[in-house]
Amino acid sequence: MTEPNRSVEVERKYDVDIDTPLPRWEAIPGVDGVSAGEHRALDARYLDTEHAALARSGVALRRRTGGPDEGWHVKGPREGDGRLELGWPLGDGEGIPPVVAEAVSRWTTAPLVPLARIENDRTAYLLTGRGGVVAEFVDDRVRATDLRSDTRREWREWEVELGPAAPADPQGRTLFFAAVETAIRAAGGREASSDSKLARALGF
Repeated sequence: MTEPNRSVEVERKYDVDIDTPLPRWEAIPGVDGVSAGEHRALDARYLDTEHAALARSGVALRRRTGGPDEGWHVKGPREGDGRLELGWPLGDGEGIPPVVAEAVSRWTTAPLVPLARIENDRTAYLLTGRGGVVAEFVDDRVRATDLRSDTRREWREWEVELGPAAPADPQGRTLFFAAVETAIRAAGGREASSDSKLARALGF
């Protein structure tokens, strides 16, 4: 496999009810257009050690199919306002590729087992401005299974992740997310009960 794709994920999550209408984006600084929604059927398996060594370190390892970035992903611990995400192609079979195992070896070399399955019916929208994509807004309808106990949970959540044309300075990002939150609360959204789908799937 080639070197991993690297990206720093800066996002905010919000809880919403099943019938909450989508936000209106007219008052978001730097945003002058919203794309049509793109549906994505995502199916992810999360792996960890028996004693959740990765999760305790703030790390997530998953194999996900569907969507433009399907493949193996390692999300590192939160650093400041974001998380480093590494990505590799799916490859052949469902076993963990050696390069992925090597990437998580700094946190654990113990055997890794399936921990949770998260299926997600996602609709993605691009918030665009003069310089390109300011942010991606996704409307997620999630079905999660804790594979340790076969416990199933369902919920709906929204995510807003900064894009290449987002404000680069801290003050600009603060103002941007403040406007986003105002729009989301006006639509009926609220602060997320968890900042991780995996944690919520496991009942944390």
